[in-house]
Amino acid sequence: MSAASQKVFVGIDVSKDWLDVAVRPTGTAWRAAQDEAGINALVQQLVELQPRLVVLEATGGYETLLVVALGTADVPVAVVNPRQVRDFARSQGKLAKTDRLDAAVIAQFGEVSGTVAQPLVPVAARELAALVARRGQVIQMKVAEQQRRQRGLPVVQGRIDRVLAVLEQELEDLDLELTNRLRESPLWRERENLLRSVPGVGPALTFALLASLPELGSLTRRPIAALVGVAPLNRDSGKFHGQRTCWGGRANVRAALYMPTLVAIRHNPVLRAFYTRLLEAGKPKHVLSEAEGKVALIACMRKLLTILNALIKQSKAWEPNHVPTA
Repeated sequence: MSAASQKVFVGIDVSKDWLDVAVRPTGTAWRAAQDEAGINALVQQLVELQPRLVVLEATGGYETLLVVALGTADVPVAVVNPRQVRDFARSQGKLAKTDRLDAAVIAQFGEVSGTVAQPLVPVAARELAALVARRGQVIQMKVAEQQRRQRGLPVVQGRIDRVLAVLEQELEDLDLELTNRLRESPLWRERENLLRSVPGVGPALTFALLASLPELGSLTRRPIAALVGVAPLNRDSGKFHGQRTCWGGRANVRAALYMPTLVAIRHNPVLRAFYTRLLEAGKPKHVLSEAEGKVALIACMRKLLTILNALIKQSKAWEPNHVPTA
């Protein structure tokens, strides 16, 4: 990479049909089609440009093909949280919004934020994540149909039952394929066995952790909790000391932790004792407001995540008399 190219940052605003590109510091901008031909042409342009970093926002999956193509071509790329870019734009006083302006802001964010390139996720991991996401979608559809059945008249309940049967079968098929994929990989199989050794941890949480939290076992307890979004963050300014709250992070992993934690505080002696101590110390048991949250339960989610992280790091199965917390 030349000295000139080390100063080049590219921002790409991704939409369903278009890719708006902005280059810093030249200010060059153009639009490419969000299809195979457009992506291939764009990747070739960026290979020739040799940027220090290409930055995109996470857009619910529309960015996936481009990220894979860039990573395969050894173009350094990072996918960032849209909220970070929006906050950065406001801090710069840039309130106008168009696709071209958004691309320019993303490029500037990449230049000044210290964002680093992310390694390309292996195909097997991407496929596992896609299957896990699809499993969540099927569950949402199933819940929605069950609610419609409760409210529906008898004339439609039979039709809803047929849809529910299809969704139930699809859920079983997804669980089978996910399980088979985990068993086919020696690394995933070992990690699955370690995770499932903890009382309260079932297939759904295992799938979510392996697919969406590859950092599990490579970080210490505080960074992994912050990454998932179960670490309390300070809200202090001057003499004001606000209540610490949890926000951000990987919502799908946090959601997957919720039900296993409820199970664990009933059947896992370590989590049950921890939960009891929190309640006795005066932690609220139920949601009082969205800001306050379920303090005791979130603390238990963080505790469970810490345990799972340590088990993977140490390659040791669950032992109730020796709970790792690294």
